Order: sequence, then structure tokens, then C-alpha cells
Amino acid sequence: MVQNSQRRLKVLTFLLGACFAGLCGRLVYLQVFRHEELHGVARTQHHRLIVKAPLRGEIRDARGNVLATSVRVATVCVDPAQLVTTNADYRPPMARLLAPLLKMTEAQLNQSFSRIWRTNEQGRTVTNHYVVLKHKVPVEDWEKIDLALDTQFTNSVRDALAAYNAANLANKKFKPRRTLPTREYLRLSAAWQQAVYAEDDHLRVYPNHQLAAHVLGFTSVETTNVDGRPVSHTLGREGVEWSMNNKLTGVRGWVLTEADSRRRELVVFREQDVQAHPGLNVVLTLDARVQQIVEEEIAAVMQKHSAAAVTALVLRPRTGQILAMASLPVFDPNRLAGTTDEMRRNRTVVDTAEPGSTFKIISVAGAIDSSIVDLHDQFDCERGSFFFAGARLGDHGKGYGIMSVEDIVIESSNIGTAKIAIKMGEAATYRYIRDFGFGRKTGIELRAESAGILHPLKDWTKISISRVPIGQGVAATQLQMALAMCAVANGGQLMRPMLIDHLEDGTGNIVTRYQPQVVRRVISERTARQMVTAMKGVATKGTGVKAALDHYTVAGKTGTAQKPQPGGGYNHEKYFASFLGFFPADDPELFISVSVDEPGTKGQQYYGGTCAAPAFRRIAERAAGYLNIRPDKSPAGEANDPLASGGASSPAPGLTSARRTN
Repeated sequence: MVQNSQRRLKVLTFLLGACFAGLCGRLVYLQVFRHEELHGVARTQHHRLIVKAPLRGEIRDARGNVLATSVRVATVCVDPAQLVTTNADYRPPMARLLAPLLKMTEAQLNQSFSRIWRTNEQGRTVTNHYVVLKHKVPVEDWEKIDLALDTQFTNSVRDALAAYNAANLANKKFKPRRTLPTREYLRLSAAWQQAVYAEDDHLRVYPNHQLAAHVLGFTSVETTNVDGRPVSHTLGREGVEWSMNNKLTGVRGWVLTEADSRRRELVVFREQDVQAHPGLNVVLTLDARVQQIVEEEIAAVMQKHSAAAVTALVLRPRTGQILAMASLPVFDPNRLAGTTDEMRRNRTVVDTAEPGSTFKIISVAGAIDSSIVDLHDQFDCERGSFFFAGARLGDHGKGYGIMSVEDIVIESSNIGTAKIAIKMGEAATYRYIRDFGFGRKTGIELRAESAGILHPLKDWTKISISRVPIGQGVAATQLQMALAMCAVANGGQLMRPMLIDHLEDGTGNIVTRYQPQVVRRVISERTARQMVTAMKGVATKGTGVKAALDHYTVAGKTGTAQKPQPGGGYNHEKYFASFLGFFPADDPELFISVSVDEPGTKGQQYYGGTCAAPAFRRIAERAAGYLNIRPDKSPAGEANDPLASGGASSPAPGLTSARRTN
């Protein structure tokens, strides 16, 4: 007996020792050889990084009107693992409940609910606690969902309690319960109160819909994976949203914390809580009311002349500040689905076209500035037919005879302008064109700006000197043409276009203010004054009489260019018509350009003086009244003379005596 007992004791001791040795070996294996791997798994399971998206800054006009803003929305998510237990499958009833509220089908929801497993970064299959059901859900819609889930939970607890009591009525010793057993209660709570939840998100909204859409641009949402969860962030894609994206975006915040087995945060173990910083607000030089006026008027032009496209710009010549920039066709950045590149393209800075006669201002200004000619010099315009380098150049109508330089501008003579440029020479002509900003980008804060087309002087042919100065064989954006004309209005100084006025934080403090920038002086003040004198005649007795204003002296230039066609030559049925002008001519406050691409040719309504000039007039009248610009001439058309009555002139009724009031 004693020997058997000793034998059994030895065997037991050996088995216990072997088990202990095995446990020690296993412990060494896990703690030493797999320490890093298991530590990472444990950290993944219990540590949680919650990213806080910053609120994107607003875009506002010069008067503080909101043009683009962000509103809080919800991203509705589900923990599919909590919808399936050993006793019940809550996926079908959850799908029936959420489908009408999320505007999704039950099949779509059930497919999301079935994603219980996922593969982590280490390639292991783990429980999936995070599936996005729908992005950009309005807060009020989420509140309805949350209420429906609470109601369903309450009803489920009530029904489960009734069923539990009914199942035990046969037992005489059973006392009906007033509450569910804790385990059953927690199971229902996990399914109906915890499985579906919402995370904060933001939706970019443009309150004025199509207004200034090409300037504002639009955004898109990109998603990155952070701690096993997709985190979305907004990126600007076009317009100011793109160019000022870094300023608008803000800085992300985060929470580093620990979670339980169901990935619920254990707040007591929160390690870091860094708040997100909202983006800066971008305040434009744009004026929403002027923008609205422009868009209304070019829409009327588009309809009346059945044009392919219409663009318009309003600037302050002295500063280069852009008050309005509009293009048609247009789009609504709130509803990008179904829009095309044609609709989203900002034609004022992207599209180029041969400018036609508006370009003559550049050529004549350069010749006057070089002292090659002055306004009174005369040229023979050959009665509308001039041969140069073996090619014929004509004028509109019956042509002209002997004309002064001033009349050449007023009547927009091709032959007269060509002869002026020929006298000036290729090198000087090319230099002035470059100095006025053609063939290079303006530097505006918008995407995909074109530099236009200006062939190097070495690539000019013999005929180029007679064609480029009249706006043929050269292409420019409407913004380039506008800035060149503004340089004449601004005493010869070319300004950089100014679209951003300042940046401010959420409390209204100005962080950065942008100032007007002079690019270069392109002509002298004397030359600029002479050009203004000639351009005033365009609106009083020349090709732009339909642009004349009752209370303001207008200086401007019409343009009607045939569009080039594939294979060379020009299309005699497709034109690009424009009018560019400013007022009051001798002390300009506003510059306005209107360009009409492919207006209808019926009744010769395709000329810049007939389809673009009237739109200039309507925009100018409405904008001047809104901005309270003081008139410089009487209703009878005479310039106001402050000395005629022995003192300062009185402002027109309803207008203040201040030149600038906005």
C-alpha cells in the first residue's frame, strides 16, 4: 500500500511539474517571443483614437454675406456584431426600422449588417465593430432615427417582459417580474440602443445656389483609415474652395482613450483630448448684389441671342478688386450630380479667344506711348481694302478714307490700326503686348487659369504685324483683357487681380489682409489720358453708342471677332462679341466687360456693339445705383462743371456726395 501511494505521489508530482513547465514555457513564448505582436493586438482592441474633424471656414462676400458654409450632419454607423446573439438575430427588424428613415432598401442595410468580420492591418480576421450606413445625414433625420430606436427598445423590453411572465404562469410559486432579468435587458439594450450610432460630420452648403458658383468652386470628401476606422475630410476642388483650401480646412483634433471589448470608450482612461480648430473664414472682394445683377443680365443676353456662352466681369480699376465674375452655362455646387465640365468651367479665366477689336487699344496705346503717333496723326485707311505681305485686310462696312488715330479707335478700323502697328514695328508691338499681361497668367487665386496664346516674336510671319494688333492670331482670357483695359483706366498701371480681401477667425478678428498690387507700369499717364479721350468717343459716336449712360461718361471698346475654324481660316457664322468699358471715364470707379460667345447671326446682332454693349449699359446702371456712385454729367449729357454755379456741384437726388460709399 505504501509503495502504491508513493508511486501515485510521484506520478502526480511529475504531472504537476510537467504542467507547470508547460505553462512556464507557454508564458515565456507569449511574453518573450510574441510580446510585440500580442501587445499590438491588445492595444488595437483596447486603445482607441477618435479623430475630430474641424469645421471648415466660411466664404463670404465683401459685405459679410455668407456664400459658402458648413453645417453639422451625422454619419450613421452600426456595430453589426451586436445585432447577432446566440438567442436572437436583430438584423431583419433593424433593417425594417431604418430603411424608410435612411431612405435605403432593407437589402442594402442587411448587407451592411452582415459585415461582422474584417481583416485588420496585420492580416488577421477580427470582429468588425464599425460599418458606415450613410454619410451626410441631416441632424434632424438622425434625431428621428434615435427616437425610433429608443421607442423600439422600450417596446422590446415591454414585450420581452410580458413574454417572460407568461411563460412562467404555470409555476404557482412564480411571482411576475416588474423588470427583465439583467442579462436579457442588456442584450436588448446592445441591439437597439448601442448597435446603431452617429458620429459628427459636416456638409458644405452654398446658400445662394448658383450665385458665383464658378468663383466659389466646390468640394469633395476623401476618406482615410485611422485606427481601423474610415475618417472623412473635405477637400476643395475648384474655385476659392481649392485655392484657399489650407486656410479653410482648419486643424483636426483627437481623443486617445481606452475602450472595452465592444469598443465603447472608458472615459476614465482617456489619455489625450485635443480640440479641433476651425478653419479661417475667407472674405472676398466680390459683392453678392453686384454679382446677382451681372448674372441676371447675362442670362437675359444668353436667352435673347441664343449664345453658346456669356461671361462678364466687374472690377475696380484702381485696385484690381473683382466685384463680380460670372459665366454661363452655370451649375449649382449643392447638386453636382449630373453637371458637366462645360457647366463647371470658369470661362473668364480658363477659356481663351481671339479678342478682336478690343485688342486695338493695346496696339494704339503702345504707339502713342512710344511717341510714334498721337491722336491727331492721320492714316489712309484705303477705303476698306489694304494689301500687306500679299494678303488683303478689310474694314467693316464700306471702309474709311483718311482718318485720325482717334477716329481709328472710335470707328475700330482694322486697316488704320494695322498701319499704326507697322509704323511702330514688330519688336515694340510685341513688347507692349507682353507688358500689358498677354501670354502670361494673371496670378488670380483660381484653378486652371490659362496664359492665353501669344506666339514668340521669332515665330511671327510677315503678315503677323498686320493681324496681331487687331486681335487676330492671338488669344486671351477675358480676365487678361479686363486687366489690360483697367491699366488704361488706372493711368497706365497694370494691377494684379484681387479676389481675396482678407482672412478672419471665428471671432471676426482679421488674421491676414491682402493689399492691391501693382504689377508694372505699362504706359505713361499722358498716354492713358489720350487713350481715354479716344475711348470716350466709342460710346458717344462710335461702335459702342449702345453702351452710353445718361449720368456717367463711358470710355470703352467694342470687339467682334470671327472664330477660327479647324484647318485654318475663320468661320463666317461664328463670332465672339464683346464690350469692355469703364466709368466715370476721367475718374473711373467701375470697369465692366461683357463677352458673348457665338451669338445668333440673324439681323447682324452678333456685333459687340449690338449684343454686348447694351448688357454693359444695364449692368452699369444697376450697379452704379446700388454702389451709390456719383454721376459726372447732367441728365442732358453735359459733363458736370463744379465751377459753373460758383461752387461744388450737388449730388443727384438720392445719392451722397461721397465718391465711394461701399
